[in-house]
Amino acid sequence: QLQLVESGGGLVQPGGSLRLSCAVSGRTLNYYTIGWFRQAPGKEREGVSCICGATGRTYYTDSAKGRSTISSDSAKNTVYLQMNSLKPGDTAVYFCAAEPSRPVFQPMCVRSSMADYWGQGTQVTVSS
Repeated sequence: QLQLVESGGGLVQPGGSLRLSCAVSGRTLNYYTIGWFRQAPGKEREGVSCICGATGRTYYTDSAKGRSTISSDSAKNTVYLQMNSLKPGDTAVYFCAAEPSRPVFQPMCVRSSMADYWGQGTQVTVSS
């Protein structure tokens, strides 16, 4: 069974940066596509970015392009989301999720229903 634990959230000023971590345990992340999602109060959960653990192929949704970078560290079995130029609209609980990788890369962060495993979330607050 796969376990996911997010960390790295906190309070930052607009324009600041945060680096979120998703620690994967129970299985090597190479078997999965790992995605980041976020959910603000009163809003639907939306995808941010995802990465294939085996190949490193990445996908970014419109909310993340140009400001965020997803990466993985196989040695640490961890996926990261570097977020820059943060805006108040980025305030949300950020979740990492996993789907078993398929023969052809599938950007599972496009749709939350594609994820099979979820972490508990980490709060990101962007405010002055």
